Amino acid sequence: MKIRIASRESRLAMWQAEHVRDLLLALPGVSGVDIVGMTTKGDQILDRSLAKIGGKGLFIKELEHALLEGRADLAVHSGKDIPMDLDPEFQLLGFMTREDPHDAFVSNDYASLADLPAGAVVGSSSLRRQAQVLARYPHLKVEPLRGNLDTRLGKLDSGQYQAIVLAAAGLKRLGLHSRIRNVIESTDMLPAVGQGALGLEIRAGDSQLAELVKPLIDPVCTALVSAERSVS
Repeated sequence: MKIRIASRESRLAMWQAEHVRDLLLALPGVSGVDIVGMTTKGDQILDRSLAKIGGKGLFIKELEHALLEGRADLAVHSGKDIPMDLDPEFQLLGFMTREDPHDAFVSNDYASLADLPAGAVVGSSSLRRQAQVLARYPHLKVEPLRGNLDTRLGKLDSGQYQAIVLAAAGLKRLGLHSRIRNVIESTDMLPAVGQGALGLEIRAGDSQLAELVKPLIDPVCTALVSAERSVS
């Protein structure tokens, strides 16, 4: 069976798709894997917050359209981008082994949020992160930060922000461990639901593909993320 994976075209999303591709190619019954790259609405609209244009679900809609139209068979999503309620045409098979679920503090000049001086600008696209930063450090200034991972790091390096907060998992997956100044403990910043986990989505009723992909699903991670999603 040849499998087509729908993926966003950012460097991190393509890493995730390629990671799944390599695992699939090692499974019996898989004759080949192609990656169908595409740009989602969430990637295109960068001048407004996600909350104002439809939420993180915008990152998966185009991938789901590719599934429905038969242009792809499997979609790979960051767990934190998957809405709780999927349309009945789709099936979330589960989640793969989880990377670090924590948030990461990234700065060229400071070691942690606690070290930032009053008025320092912290960048984040996440309302969750923004609220938690301001709750603990009201003397800081939090400003929106949209774009893919490389774009966000570039804005930090150009001096637009004194620090930014990103998912540790994405930095680690791209080999950018050195950019992490501090991994923020969950007692200081509660991670997003499903953060660090990759979810696999197919068309509902595709039992052959579901059975074929089953070895990639981590039952422990799936149980943990499902519990998180149930209370989100």
